[in-house]
Amino acid sequence: MNKTIALQDLGLKDYKETWDYQEALFKAIVDSKIKNRREDANLETKNHFLFVEHPHVYTLGKSGDMTNLLLNEAQLKRKGASFYKINRGGDITYHGPGQIVGYPILDLDNFFTDIHKYLRFLEEMIILTLEEYGLNAKRSAGETGVWLDVGTPFARKICAMGVRASRWVTMHGFALNVNADLGYFDNIIPCGIRGKAVTSLNVELGVEKVDETDIKNKLLKHFTTLFEADFSMTSK
Repeated sequence: MNKTIALQDLGLKDYKETWDYQEALFKAIVDSKIKNRREDANLETKNHFLFVEHPHVYTLGKSGDMTNLLLNEAQLKRKGASFYKINRGGDITYHGPGQIVGYPILDLDNFFTDIHKYLRFLEEMIILTLEEYGLNAKRSAGETGVWLDVGTPFARKICAMGVRASRWVTMHGFALNVNADLGYFDNIIPCGIRGKAVTSLNVELGVEKVDETDIKNKLLKHFTTLFEADFSMTSK
């Protein structure tokens, strides 16, 4: 059982390039597990965690509704945004500068084989991190992700989540709005949920910019505790 996770911060990177890289890491773990089952059941599998920031992009999950994208191709181009239909769960979301995106590519056989627990732990990592900034973030029943003012007319989402898993190997992950341009969310019905707003940490704190390195360090601290894991920094 390997609980060490190779950590990479990819900086600002194209969505499709990052998706392809995720897929390669994901496939290597899955292929290794298939081979291990045949040849060496004791061989350890790897785990990865990618931090990244994307140029403006909209992504639609495999069960998402295309009508939740409110722009046509020409309008996307004018906005300087791209669009991809992808293989994670969930509906439509936005990624862009000022948003911390995390992609844990884990073999859950190294931790626990429970996807619901995995998603709740990711949410808890975000909730604990935001708590350090004085925010009372919560889950919203039936809506994956992390929210503020749940159960009120002012409910707003600060972190979206969507994952894919096969043979207990995960990919995709979470997108936390830290210094995000919220205007880009006006071009979609975020996560297919009508009538609820989206927010960003800098807006909630009333500051121009939040230190994203501090956020990443806090996320990793809570992830380490929840998953009982260790990180090793690596480069691509």
